[in-house]
Amino acid sequence: MRIPVVFLSAVTIIVWSVTPSHGRDVIRLANGEWPPYYSKHLPDNGVGSKIVKDAFALEHVTVIYGFFSWSRAMALAKSGEWDGVVGYQTNPERNRSFYASEVVWEAPWVFFHLKTQPVQWKTFEDLRSFTVGATVEYMYTREFMEAERKGILKIHRIDSDEQNFMKLASGRIDLFPQLLDVGVYQYKRTLDASAQRLITYHPKPFGVHGDQVLLSRANRKNVRLMALFNRGLKRLKESGTYTAYFRDLREK
Repeated sequence: MRIPVVFLSAVTIIVWSVTPSHGRDVIRLANGEWPPYYSKHLPDNGVGSKIVKDAFALEHVTVIYGFFSWSRAMALAKSGEWDGVVGYQTNPERNRSFYASEVVWEAPWVFFHLKTQPVQWKTFEDLRSFTVGATVEYMYTREFMEAERKGILKIHRIDSDEQNFMKLASGRIDLFPQLLDVGVYQYKRTLDASAQRLITYHPKPFGVHGDQVLLSRANRKNVRLMALFNRGLKRLKESGTYTAYFRDLREK
């Protein structure tokens, strides 16, 4: 499952500032805006982009990223026009069109709330009295979507995560669901210092996003490239470098 984040008005292609050396494989991956993991505006295009690039590099594969809206990124990868896409989680429907990698990174889904309004919950039923913000077209988790469909969660959807954090800080919603690292990144860049101090999150996750690289089944070479990526990712994790990326991310 992948959650659409920001739809860009124009397509931007960013090519890593290296020229593929003779004999190296090259893979073209569609990407999008989902900071701090993926962004054309961040160093190394975000920690998720860096992990994917470095894992492939360990197996002598050069990555070229193109940045698109997430819906366009998925369409380009599915058709095989681009070799694959980052930033998604597989599901049975996507398995028909893509080879899915080992998990690149994981992050918990949590509810952000005001420190002045403590939240105690075990099931979504316990949250019936809360007003929950959400972002248009996000899927969150299957259980969350089912609770929304059944009316267990009283959800108000608007256009952006940043708007939801502003509503949360002003008390117009009680809860806002977001991946932990993404949420912290967003409210620190959306709210002023006094508003930031109002925000916290409940430590109980309501799900986990396991991010993967999806490579199109339309390109026969992707069977081999997927095997190379998984091997490079394993090497990256065993080296300790992978852990350092996330330590650096969470210290900022």
